[in-house]
Amino acid sequence: MRIATLGGGGWGLALSSLLSENGHQILVWEYNPEYLILLKETHSNPHLLPNITLPEEVCFTNDFQEIVAFSPEIIILATPSQFLRSTLQKTPVSLWNRPELLAVVNVAKGIEENTLKTLDAVIKDELPFLEEHKICALSGPSHAEEVARKIPTTVVIAGSDEDLLCYLQTVFSNSYFRVYRNLDLIGVEIGGAVKNIIAIAAGIIHGLDFGDNTIGALLTRGIVEIQRLGIALKALPETFLGLSGIGDLITTATSLHSRNRFVGVEIGKGRKLSDILAPMEMVAEGVTTTRSVYLLSRKLRIEMPIVEKVYQVLYEDKEPRKAILELMTRELKAE
Repeated sequence: MRIATLGGGGWGLALSSLLSENGHQILVWEYNPEYLILLKETHSNPHLLPNITLPEEVCFTNDFQEIVAFSPEIIILATPSQFLRSTLQKTPVSLWNRPELLAVVNVAKGIEENTLKTLDAVIKDELPFLEEHKICALSGPSHAEEVARKIPTTVVIAGSDEDLLCYLQTVFSNSYFRVYRNLDLIGVEIGGAVKNIIAIAAGIIHGLDFGDNTIGALLTRGIVEIQRLGIALKALPETFLGLSGIGDLITTATSLHSRNRFVGVEIGKGRKLSDILAPMEMVAEGVTTTRSVYLLSRKLRIEMPIVEKVYQVLYEDKEPRKAILELMTRELKAE
């Protein structure tokens, strides 16, 4: 199987390595010239995946025409969510309008900031000629660092064509990477996007030296807010009890690998957001997703108090302790 990965970040590289080891031909598109040279010369990028070397069979390019000539049967979209639209706009129509293209698998997690659209909607906007059943999403509790080190990981692939999903399960799965399938694409996307906001909140709690009781409350009420938004967007409630919901939330909110949690920890310690983000090699998706989801919740008139407080801390300079006090002293109500 010929597979092209658009985006050579940590997650794109980890999946490309896995798929190559599964026996597939892999071509990775990477826009950053410095990273591209590193990847071509060393098959590694210590900035993103320290101590990991990709298989020699994985190839790299910054030329979309080379991707077209490669004629991929599967295309993985691994750019940060806020750059997905601009990346798709740079690609030639001939890359997508081919009968041999079986699936487009988005692995980014977020809500587009300007339009408040889910990422499958962004793909549909930019690729209106692409058959809708080919659009899929891969999500779940899956830090790139651990997948690259072959640590057992379980994820879910979502889309509207169950036969295609069954096939994609066999493409991605191996002895350390197990893939389930789910027909609730919107639910899987919402779970993956909004949990990053709750992870920032978890980091803030840690940075403030609060305890396990607080984290337990946050994760429980956090999944309620995620589910609330998902249901408003026609997702299935049970999706949020699965890998892309509570599974991804627990991992991202508690792991030292989590960039979103790291941002929250530093905020809780009193650092400015701009100072935290400046030296980071990789994107913390939850920062922009916080604004998107807050605005979307206002638009849909959905109560998401944790999201609201994270938004106020990040964008309105609300003091984190005050934000938590306000959450704790809200009107009492039934669970």
